[in-house]
Amino acid sequence: MAARIRKGDMVVVTKGREVGKRGRVKRIVGERAEIEKIMMVKRHTRPTQKNPQGGIVDKEGTVALPNVMLWCEKCARGRRCRIHIEDGVKTRVCVKCGTAFAAA
Repeated sequence: MAARIRKGDMVVVTKGREVGKRGRVKRIVGERAEIEKIMMVKRHTRPTQKNPQGGIVDKEGTVALPNVMLWCEKCARGRRCRIHIEDGVKTRVCVKCGTAFAAA
């Protein structure tokens, strides 16, 4: 099965405390996505050679993949995608308008 959401995609959060926020997918971790500036969490770090101060660091948490949708620029909202195969090449397209989502 083709991946619905990939690294580099623009997505919108549909559930949870960050509902309605948009961001670019940084990485996929199992069934979760790490999205830029979304689901920020505090990480308490101990001093290391790289970070001698230590302290509290803000970093992105992860969001479950069913809680995000691909962002369609033409529709200006989150949309489902369909796999369109032409000449053996698979592309993800918007279900409503048929616009191809940018390849990551």
